[in-house]
Amino acid sequence: MAASPNKTPQHLHIEKLVQTKLPGSPIYAFLLSPVQILHAEKGHVVARLPLSQNHMNSGGSIHGSVSATIVDWMGGMAISSWDLRDKSGVSIDIHVTYQSGAKSGDEIEIEGIAEKVGGSLAFTKVNIFKVEDGKRGRVVVTGTHTKFVKGSEPQKVE
Repeated sequence: MAASPNKTPQHLHIEKLVQTKLPGSPIYAFLLSPVQILHAEKGHVVARLPLSQNHMNSGGSIHGSVSATIVDWMGGMAISSWDLRDKSGVSIDIHVTYQSGAKSGDEIEIEGIAEKVGGSLAFTKVNIFKVEDGKRGRVVVTGTHTKFVKGSEPQKVE
């Protein structure tokens, strides 16, 4: 992947993870394959995802389990952007608050923030917004995600 003058090292790293790791996870590949990374810097990642019928519940709105899966995935991406790690640990807990809906054909913007990445635990916040008139619109979901990260940090080259 050639370096782009407009993309940070974190952006390139997250794009590489999407390209190489997403296909290895059946649920992520199924739900997130059309995801596009818009921005990434240390501890902060923004992506967009068009919603299809695969993302919907029986009422025609984004399914709660899909939202929770997105919080899980984006929490890991925010952690990976912290120090360019390839692995982001394992989930300790996820809390998801559903605030509004989105339907098939809508696009969502997903924001991941790594609030703290320590030696054992990382704490993230994830926001999912509906894209309205091409811009970030109303909040659909907010979530927090705690991960056990010991052993996932990049290895130091000596």
